Amino acid sequence: MSSAVASDLAGLVGSEHVRHDAHFLADASQAMGLRGEAAAVVLPGDAAEVAAVVAWCYERGVAVVPRGGGTGYAGGAVPLDPAHVVLALDRLDRVRSFEPGLWRMEAEAGVTTQTVARLARENGLVFPPDPGAAEQSHLGGNIATNAGGPHCFKYGVTRAWVSGVEAVIAPGELVRFGGPLRKDVAGYDLTGLLCGSEGTLGIVTSAWLRLLPAPQLQLPVVGAFAGVEEGCEAIERVLASGVVPATIEYLDAGALAASASTFPGGLPDGTAFLVVCEADTSEADAAELEEALAGELGRALRPSARELWRWRDGVSLAVTARRGGKLSEDVAVPLDRLAAGITGTVAIAERHGLEGCSWGHAGDGNLHSTFLLEPGDTEQLARAEAAVEELFALAIALGGSVSGEHGLGWLKRGQLRNQWAPAAVGAHEAIKAALDPKGLFNPGKKTA
Repeated sequence: MSSAVASDLAGLVGSEHVRHDAHFLADASQAMGLRGEAAAVVLPGDAAEVAAVVAWCYERGVAVVPRGGGTGYAGGAVPLDPAHVVLALDRLDRVRSFEPGLWRMEAEAGVTTQTVARLARENGLVFPPDPGAAEQSHLGGNIATNAGGPHCFKYGVTRAWVSGVEAVIAPGELVRFGGPLRKDVAGYDLTGLLCGSEGTLGIVTSAWLRLLPAPQLQLPVVGAFAGVEEGCEAIERVLASGVVPATIEYLDAGALAASASTFPGGLPDGTAFLVVCEADTSEADAAELEEALAGELGRALRPSARELWRWRDGVSLAVTARRGGKLSEDVAVPLDRLAAGITGTVAIAERHGLEGCSWGHAGDGNLHSTFLLEPGDTEQLARAEAAVEELFALAIALGGSVSGEHGLGWLKRGQLRNQWAPAAVGAHEAIKAALDPKGLFNPGKKTA
């Protein structure tokens, strides 16, 4: 970075906030070998400074890569060119307003998911989206990827809970779409357009969030099954019953091989497929709903919610520990094709000489299809990458998507052309060109 560039950026945010820390050059995709480089890392302190940095970059033709907590798995926050500037939002960490009686909050992009959830919980409310790594992931990143999580089966992904955003768009303008109001159809849904855009159309600096009164009880009901078909049939019975659980998760035999030993209370012998449901409800309705779920799941286990979700949060680490590494993707398929996606994952792994498994959000048809790896084995990694390409093709053939919740980022660039018709891809590219005519917002990401 030249002294002139450093001086210009320091004049915008302060010299102590212009850095070159390696920490900001990677996200969770580093486990898959992706690491970036950049001219500088800039940490603005407020939305006005974000706008000033973007205006400086846009005037000079410098690409800007927004970064939140660095928990993304698709390489969406990784700078790919030594001339890029990383715009890290860590210092935008203020909750601007919180009105529990009106079920709403405005929080800046750098506020952690855990902070939003804690403030809501302490005031008898809930912010339903619950993506992983809550202590590290940022609200801005959740919005950028339209993040999901187990409880999004009942409540919907992040977009459903964002009523408006403040954002910086080209060429460095600070704008607001929506706000604390609950209904607004005056214009195009630009809030929705930014949700899931992975920082390629603008940079969200703050958001207004909708909250709900927290349910009185959370009652997990877990079904243990001998195989995939039996378990998936039970999932479809739950839906057909009319009961609306907050979550419907699953783990296949491979995922259970890594994690079953720590399941709270243990699992029955012969369990090769697990369905995890949870009823969140009032005390008056609790017993009826719990029994209805148990009736559909058959061999029902009833661990405590705290123990169950602590265990579920550790499944990914337990699977990684089997071989020391893994390559995992988040494809999604229609619910009635879930069994084909699960068995197809294992078959693909076998064809490439790998061990494969999956777990995920069954109610949403969202599989975390995973191929286990020995760390540092480049030949094995190459086979896993080939397996992932076959996995994407399988998901599309089943009527699904190459990404259910992690986005395209850099690692899945170009896959949209396989999933969408040319006219749809053209519309996608036209939106990018209209909002980012110089192509400087997170270039190379979310590309068709």
